[in-house]
This record gives sequence, structure tokens and C-alpha cells, in this order.
Amino acid sequence: MNNLTIVFDPLEADYETLAAHLESGWDAAQPTDADSAEIEIPVRYGGADGPDLAALAKHTGLSVDEVVKRHTETEYIVFFLGFQPGFAYLGGLDPALHMPRRAEPRLEVPAGSVGIGGAQTGIYPATSPGGWQLLGRTELKPFDPARNPPTLMQPGGRVRFKALEVRA
Repeated sequence: MNNLTIVFDPLEADYETLAAHLESGWDAAQPTDADSAEIEIPVRYGGADGPDLAALAKHTGLSVDEVVKRHTETEYIVFFLGFQPGFAYLGGLDPALHMPRRAEPRLEVPAGSVGIGGAQTGIYPATSPGGWQLLGRTELKPFDPARNPPTLMQPGGRVRFKALEVRA
């Protein structure tokens, strides 16, 4: 997510030249379509859709409503896709909401579950095992092989969550 490995033969290439090319390429990079549009994710927070919401509130010392408010008032950046197709690791989570992953992962997390894992938030695109703290659930599909592109979110994209309802 925040590292780049460049493998080169020091007998064939000069480190300083490679570093200068890399820096020049970075400086010349242009925004992509993913950078321009913000995706809004409607979420039902708490209850059966967000079984860890109350525990997160307790962990942070905030009310359930304040946790949801802080989760929805942030604009997130898609750091990268991984874990499963369409799973976007979203950065920008309010530090007050950081919470470690569960000590024991669930064997089955429903598709569309919105969770927090450490300092990031994300959406499970498909039913799978997982260890993130679950706050809510969305009906949007982060991954749909029939869609072009199949992933709803792209690296560099912006995401905002919207509360449809909040249940304690």
C-alpha cells in the first residue's frame, strides 16, 4: 500500500538515474477518472447488519450515533484493491474510530458488510471469512463481473458513506 520495490541490476543500471526517472514520472502523473468522482455508499448501521457497532462505540468511548456520524462525515481514498476482487482498502478513517481486527475472525461475513480493520474501513464484496469489526451493510455491489469495470471503486477514488438507518 505504501511501498514500492524496484529490482534492478546495478551492473546494468545506475541507481541515481533510475531514481530521477521515478521521481520525474511521479511528478508528471495526471489525475485519473477514479480521482474525479466520489462514490456514495448507502449503509444500514448496527443491528444484524452491524453486529460490532456497539463494541466499537464502547471501545472508542463514543456514542453509537457519534461513531456513525464520524464514519459518514469523512471522505475516504481508495488506497488499493485486494483480499478479494473489489475489496477496497479505504484510507482516511477518523483516528478515534481505529479498532483492531477481531481476535477470532468470523467464518462467514455477509457480502456488503462495512467494517473497520485497524486504521482502514472497507466493504466485503462477497460472503467470505473475515476479521474486521462490522458496522453496517450496503446493498451496493463492490464487485460485479458483468459491470465494466467490474470493480465499483478504483485506486485513488473517493468514497463517502451515507447512513440509511442506525440501530443500536
